[in-house]
Amino acid sequence: MKHQEDAELSALVKAKATRYEAPHALREKISAAMSHAEQPPKDHGTTSWLGWQQWMGMGVAFACGVMLSAVVVIFYSMSGQQERLAGQVIDGHVRSLMVAHLSDVISTDQHTVKPWFSGKLDYAPPVKDLAKEGFALVGGRLDYMDERPVAALVYQHKLHTINVYVWPVRDKSLSAEGTVSQHGFNVTFWQQEKMQYWAVSDLNGADLKRFAELLRKLPA
Repeated sequence: MKHQEDAELSALVKAKATRYEAPHALREKISAAMSHAEQPPKDHGTTSWLGWQQWMGMGVAFACGVMLSAVVVIFYSMSGQQERLAGQVIDGHVRSLMVAHLSDVISTDQHTVKPWFSGKLDYAPPVKDLAKEGFALVGGRLDYMDERPVAALVYQHKLHTINVYVWPVRDKSLSAEGTVSQHGFNVTFWQQEKMQYWAVSDLNGADLKRFAELLRKLPA
């Protein structure tokens, strides 16, 4: 039974776990440790030394295995958190479109949208206007992400709606930036000035990335 459970766990990890290449420095340390463990003893006639060397080699191999396993678990956990948040962001985006509730405050003026959040959140979300670049601010609303109320800023690019969710960074284990694609939607996220941003749209990945880069360049 245990052998079957181990086989099922191994298959699950191979199917679901995200693979990450170990850093070059870590690979060199492991290689050096293994090479050292495999070196022949200086005194071939000392049986006790051979036994000790074998145990030492096994210990090094075991320690390396534990260390690599820990690295994989940490990265897999981080990837899982990002996938979870990306799923929440996409759900919020779809929900806003389905119930026709894109904005609580409808305005193309950032100086109207930003003050609207005052008193509704415990932080002031940066609101920026990108109309000249083809991404018009059309409003904002309150939403709920990562177990807390957050600001959702709404932009329009041609026929595409972009939701940008903004809230303070509180989980430093997450990657500072990245992209995710799920169910036909593209998500790009980044951190800036102690805030994390999650932009989501059915816009193609290249245009959404350009939007994010423009947004990051503008001062708050």
